[in-house]
Amino acid sequence: MVFLQACLGITTIFTFCWLISEKRKQVDIKAALIGLAVQVLVAVIISEVGFIRAAFFWLGDLVLVLKEATLQGTSFVFGYIGGGEHPFNLREDGANTFSLTFQALPMVFVVSALSMLLFYWGILPAVVRGLSWALRRTLNIGGALGVCAAAKVFLGQMEAPLLIRPYMKSLSRSELFTVMTLGMATTSGTVMALYATILETVIPNVLAHIITASIISIPAAITISRILVPQVGEPTSGKLVMPYEFNNSMDALSKGTVDGIRLFINIVAMLIVFVALVALVNKVLGCLPQVYGEDINLQRILGTVLAPITWLMGIPWEEAKVAASLLGTKTILNEIYAFVELSRLPEGAITSHTRLIMLYALCGFANLSSLGIQIGGLGVIAPERRNDVISLGFKAILAGSLSTILSG
Repeated sequence: MVFLQACLGITTIFTFCWLISEKRKQVDIKAALIGLAVQVLVAVIISEVGFIRAAFFWLGDLVLVLKEATLQGTSFVFGYIGGGEHPFNLREDGANTFSLTFQALPMVFVVSALSMLLFYWGILPAVVRGLSWALRRTLNIGGALGVCAAAKVFLGQMEAPLLIRPYMKSLSRSELFTVMTLGMATTSGTVMALYATILETVIPNVLAHIITASIISIPAAITISRILVPQVGEPTSGKLVMPYEFNNSMDALSKGTVDGIRLFINIVAMLIVFVALVALVNKVLGCLPQVYGEDINLQRILGTVLAPITWLMGIPWEEAKVAASLLGTKTILNEIYAFVELSRLPEGAITSHTRLIMLYALCGFANLSSLGIQIGGLGVIAPERRNDVISLGFKAILAGSLSTILSG
């Protein structure tokens, strides 16, 4: 039954994308099927090939090391608020003293700094070039788009396009849309560790799944975007362009730390605002008459509207509304808020299988705030394409969401 649900879901997604395509007659069905096959093949290789699976588990252990190292720093700076020893005795029935801001989020400083260091040492550029070559060979995309797609495994939605900045103005409408969709459908290495910290108590080997989700969403994003906005003409060629200049390793660490500070402040501010907005909306909705003896709230509305979509992902109908609420929360607010909600679900609300499906479906930046980031960021990288970015914005959110749903 689950297999039939999944097949129906895949068929529904592809049919829907074809129906709303800008140029239905120019949709390359063969390329779409190849893209789906590549996505499935990559997922099978990661999950079934022993040494690759072991490498992903090793990455999970690496996050634990990073978490412990970060905790040493936060404990030194913030004391017990940052995870250090408490100067008082906790009651047995006392509240959880975990602080997202002072214990989990500071990991973005460490990961951001290490990412820049790996960039300076030439390790990340080498990996990006290798992945770019593989994507160009399998999915028949241009060199510029291949570099951007490969970089999205590690970099954010604005950092990856910097690697092809000289080519951005020359990209076709389809390629520009694919760049935007890739930004929406994937995450970045900087926040993967944060997601893992949030979900480590509810999903085993969570980082391996997060990395897998981000990788398999790349062919999904390319496939979905090329159906919605088909490629016309030859793809744009290009190669990786180094976007950063460092004097030495310490300079790279400093630059990465500063970037991490900006990301930290951005995440904290957005979470405060979005949690407050959800509370305000629920207060207003609570004034309406009850339906079936329960108050109306945002989560309940989203759960009802999006339940058929989550059912098509292979989730049992009795759990579909809970899963749909998470999916809607991620799209309207952001994925971090949705992951926090997922981690807080009471025992028995959804099965471990559904929890894992939702991890894959939520693992992407497709939300309204990301649209603002893309309009602002890509408008600076390629000012002449700003109007195209604006016109494709909401379609990119849709494509990014469908890509992660396809991965789930």
